[in-house]
Amino acid sequence: MPRGEPPVGPVVVLDSEAVSVLASPNERGSASRRAQAVLEAIERRGGYAVVPAPVLAETSRTRGRRAAVDHVLRRLQVVPTDRPIAERAGALLEAAGMGSAAAVDAFVAATAAQAPAAVILAGDAGDLDRLSSSLTNVAVQGLH
Repeated sequence: MPRGEPPVGPVVVLDSEAVSVLASPNERGSASRRAQAVLEAIERRGGYAVVPAPVLAETSRTRGRRAAVDHVLRRLQVVPTDRPIAERAGALLEAAGMGSAAAVDAFVAATAAQAPAAVILAGDAGDLDRLSSSLTNVAVQGLH
């Protein structure tokens, strides 16, 4: 979330798949349209969308991919990962009985947990549902 600014409306936190879908709209058809519709609805309600910094490690691995992701990030904010978010992510992994393979998803859930009300926009909602099951302020919306 923007530092020092309380959310005015709902916050959407994008996982790696949601960023990838937005970066490749022609390849991802209905998932891309669904993601775009969610972002537009959030903006109309005075909210905004964010991407946790660790998501970039999964989405920006090649030069060509970085260009497409950078285009998407023009309208989104990248949220840095600090110690409290990292510790929350670790606690969420432990509570869900998951290992480090789900670490980026845990950072997504931990970032969402900071907002008074958040929706995680996820390609595969399964892992994020598990990670956020104890978070009463977070809902997960799958794209598929």
